Amino acid sequence: MLNAETYATNNKGIGGKIRTEIEDFYVEEIPEHLPSGNGPNTWIFIEKMKRNTLDVVLDIAREMKISRKRMGFAGMKDKSAVTRQWLCVSNCSTQEIEVLKDKLYNVKILEIQQNEKKLRIGQLIGNKFKILIRNTDDHETDAETAETIFDKLLEVGVPNYYGWQRFGKERSNTHKVGEFLVHNDVKGAVDSYIGNPYPEEKDHIKFARTLYDEGKLEESYENMPAAMRYEKMMLRELLNLKRKKGELDEKSYIITIESLPKPLKRMFVHAYQSYLFNKAVSERSKLGINKYVPGDIIIDNEEHLVHEFDLDDINNRINSFEVHPTAPLYGTKVPLAGGVVGELEQKIIDDEKIKMEDFECPKTPKLGSHGLRRALRFKIWDVSVESVPEGILTEFSIPKGCYATAVLREIMKKDVY
Repeated sequence: MLNAETYATNNKGIGGKIRTEIEDFYVEEIPEHLPSGNGPNTWIFIEKMKRNTLDVVLDIAREMKISRKRMGFAGMKDKSAVTRQWLCVSNCSTQEIEVLKDKLYNVKILEIQQNEKKLRIGQLIGNKFKILIRNTDDHETDAETAETIFDKLLEVGVPNYYGWQRFGKERSNTHKVGEFLVHNDVKGAVDSYIGNPYPEEKDHIKFARTLYDEGKLEESYENMPAAMRYEKMMLRELLNLKRKKGELDEKSYIITIESLPKPLKRMFVHAYQSYLFNKAVSERSKLGINKYVPGDIIIDNEEHLVHEFDLDDINNRINSFEVHPTAPLYGTKVPLAGGVVGELEQKIIDDEKIKMEDFECPKTPKLGSHGLRRALRFKIWDVSVESVPEGILTEFSIPKGCYATAVLREIMKKDVY
C-alpha cells in the first residue's frame, strides 16, 4: 500500500499469497436497503469477474443505447475478484434488462427488481469478504496466528489505509494525475495519464504511450489497445480538437480531461488525497490508533465532527467504536489537528510543497476538493478463519469505503494487493 508503513498488531504475519485464482477473492456488497419490487427504476444484482464496475456500467449503457448518466451504483468493485453488487437503470423495465443476460462479458445477472428510488454512490453499509490465502508454511499454525491477529483487530480496529486499488498496482499513476491537477497543470495531468509508460506494463502498451510522449497522437491512438478505453477516449478528443483548432492549447487539455466519465475524473484528486492520507495514518498510528492524543479531531460513525467530549471518557468511547480519531483527506476546507498530531499533518503537505488552497484546482474546479476528516481506523465484524487444504480461508465484513487489503496486510505482514 502506498505510504503505509505502520501496523496495528505486533504479531509475526503468516505470509502467503492472495488472488492466485480469481475465485480466491470474493466480495459482496451489504446494501443499505433492498429494492421493493415496485417503482420506475430497475435494480440489477450482478456477479462479475475480471471487470471493474465502471466498465460494466458503460457496457450496459452501450447495449441499451442510453446515457451512462441513467446508470447508478453504490460502490466501485474490484476487477481482480469475483464480486456481487447492485446496479440501477433509471426509468427502465425489467423486460429491457432481461435481454442483456447473455450479452455482458464476464457478468452474470442474478436478479432484476424494480424500486421507487435510484441507486446512488455510497448507499451501502459495507462489504463482506471471503478470501483464501495460499502458500503459507503451516496451515494449522497459521490459522491460529490469523485468529490471534483478528482478535486484536476486533479490539483496536484496522488502520484505515487506502489500498492499491485506489492507485493502480502495475501502474500506480492515478494519484500522480491528481497531483498535476492540484498543481494546476492540466496538460501534465493528461500527459501523465495517456503517456508516461511504466516498466511493468506490457510492451505494446508502453509502445503506444511512448508514441504519445513523442507527440505522435494519431499513431498512439492507432496502437493503443481497445482495452485502454479511457486513453483512447482522451486521444480521440485531442485529435478532434487538433483538427478543429490546428493546434492544442490549454483549453484543449481541460476539455479532454473533462470528457472522461465523472467517477473516473473525480478519482484523480481523490487518489492524491488518499496518497497523502495514507502517510498521515501511518504517522498518527505510531501514537496508537485506539486512543485519544491531545489535538486529535474526533468523528462519529456518521462522519460528523465531535466538537465537545469528556477527556475522562473519550477513550472509552473510542474503544467501543462509538467515535474515532481521524486523519485528513487534505482539501481547501478541511481542519488540521492541533498539538503534535497537527504538526505531523502539516509536515506532510510541507514536504509535498503544496498548500490547502491548491486543492481548489482553479482550471478544473469541478475536480477540486474541500477535503474532510476520515477515521484513522475501522471496525471489522463477522470474522472467521479456517484451515483448508488450499490454505487459510478468511471471512470478514468491513464498512463501506474501507479496504480488505488493509486487514490482510495485518494478517500477512506484507504488502498486499
